[in-house]
Amino acid sequence: MGEWAGVAIALASSSLGGTAAAITRYLVGGADPILLAILRWGIGFLCLLPCALMLGVRWPRRSDWPAVALLGICFFGLFFILYNIAVSYTTAARASLALATLPLHTMVVGAILGVERLTARKIIGVGIAVLGVAAALAAGLAQSPPEAWRGELIMTGAVFCMAFYNVLSRPLMQRSSPLGFLTVGMGAGAVVLVLAGLVKGSFAALGHFTTAQWIAGVYLGIGGGALAFILWVMALARATPTRVANTMTVNPIAATLLAALLIGEPITPNLLIGLVAVFAGIWIATSETKPV
Repeated sequence: MGEWAGVAIALASSSLGGTAAAITRYLVGGADPILLAILRWGIGFLCLLPCALMLGVRWPRRSDWPAVALLGICFFGLFFILYNIAVSYTTAARASLALATLPLHTMVVGAILGVERLTARKIIGVGIAVLGVAAALAAGLAQSPPEAWRGELIMTGAVFCMAFYNVLSRPLMQRSSPLGFLTVGMGAGAVVLVLAGLVKGSFAALGHFTTAQWIAGVYLGIGGGALAFILWVMALARATPTRVANTMTVNPIAATLLAALLIGEPITPNLLIGLVAVFAGIWIATSETKPV
C-alpha cells in the first residue's frame, strides 16, 4: 500500500505540474526565465517555511545541509531556469512531452548509481506510458513553433537535473523528513534565484503585471510550487524513484486539458487513447510482485 499511496500522491503532483506548464507559457511573454522561477519558488518557499516551523518538522542533519542545499540549487534553480527557457521556445504541451521522458532518465540514473534495479516490467511500463503521451499529443505536433526543437532539446537536457534529484534525495529525506528536506532545498534555490534576479534586473517586469498575471504568478507559487512539491517529496518517501517519475507522463495530459479549458483547444481521440495508455503503463510499472 505504501508504494501505491506514493504513486497516487505523485499523480496529483504531476497533474499540478502540468497546469503550471500552461501557466508558465501564459506568463513567459511578460517575464524572463529567472523571474518565473522566482515567482514559483520564492512564493513556494514563503508558503512552506511557516508550515514547516508550525509542524516542528525534523530538519536535515547539519552534515547533510550542503548536499541538500546543492540539490535544491541544482533543481529549483538550474532546472527551472532551463525549464522556463524551454517553454519560451515551444508550446506547453510539447515541453511537457519532453519532460515526460523523466522516467527513462530516472531509470538510467538510478541504475548507474546502483540505487534501483531495472526490471523488464518497469521498462515495459515506462515505455507504454511514454508512448501513450506521444499518442495523446501526436495530433498537435505538426502545429508547432518554428524553433520548437530548441525548447525540447533544452528540456530533455534539463530533465537530467530532476532525475538526479529524484534518485539522490530519498536517503537525505529518510534522515530528516520530506517537508524539512524540501523546505531547505527550496529555500537554497530561491535565495540563489533572487540574487540572480537582482543582478539581472528581472524584478522590473513586475511593475507591468496585470491583475490576471499576478493571479497566475501566485498560482504558480502556491499550486505549481509549494503544493506540487510537497506532494512530490511525500511520494518519493513512499515509492521508488522510477515509479514516482513514471507519473510525470500525466504532466502533458494535464497541460493539454487546461489549454482546452482556457483557450478551447480540442480534446481529440488521440488524447483519450493516450490517457488510457499512460495509466496502463503506470499500473504495469507499479504492480510488480516483489520477490519473496
